[in-house]
Amino acid sequence: MTRWALGVEYDGSCFHGFQRQSAPGVASVQGDLEGALGRIADHPVRIVCAGRTDAGVHATGQVIHFDSTATRSERDWQRGGNTLTHQGICIHWAKAVDATFSARFSARWRRYLYLLTDQRPRQALLRDRVAVVPGPLDAALMHDAAQALVGEHDFSSFRAAQCQASHPRREIQSITVRRSGQLLGIEIQANAFLQHMVRNITGSLLQVGLRQRDPKWMAEILLARDRTQAGIAAPPEGLYLTAVGYGAEWSLPTAPSLPWPGMWGAIG
Repeated sequence: MTRWALGVEYDGSCFHGFQRQSAPGVASVQGDLEGALGRIADHPVRIVCAGRTDAGVHATGQVIHFDSTATRSERDWQRGGNTLTHQGICIHWAKAVDATFSARFSARWRRYLYLLTDQRPRQALLRDRVAVVPGPLDAALMHDAAQALVGEHDFSSFRAAQCQASHPRREIQSITVRRSGQLLGIEIQANAFLQHMVRNITGSLLQVGLRQRDPKWMAEILLARDRTQAGIAAPPEGLYLTAVGYGAEWSLPTAPSLPWPGMWGAIG
């Protein structure tokens, strides 16, 4: 039995979230990957991911692992998987790892990037890739307000009602809001995330950026520990899981950047 780790990119607009769906005919990233990898292995495969993403949420740096008794090479898993999966999925790398590795529990941090634009008219080619919001937004105000969230806190105010996490404490290691022309990026790195946490934080920061709320409001929301005190969730289409961090002992490849020239470099 060999444990394999894979680096995966996907277009979330093609799937009803990462998690396998019980309803027939409902596409998911997990279901599609397991089907393709199972055909390569010639036996059923069950995968574990670093972080489950919602419907419409994209990834450039998702990491998964699975076990297989099949004798296959890294090239077999990567090229074969890319041949058999939906065109909205790309496997960037495959690597044999020790059986103690877990894509979920070995991860030290996850990083998300939320991309949005406040420009009109909207660009057709960015549909389902970048969230369109009313503007203008003040990125500097949003950045300053977001710093109140850095550190380990109870993030109940930014937690979805249906979140199944055992507790609401998470550690945000960094959060940055930057503008580059018509694009504005919110990058958040944390040890782990609650369900809808990034989208809920973004929705509240948008009210600060529109000058509907004072930057100090973010600290007040955090202390309230009450979801009803925060803003509505931002839409899913602007959200990307861009990287997952592991210890050097695993020697895993780094995640690729966003596919559009200049977009990641300008924001990240």
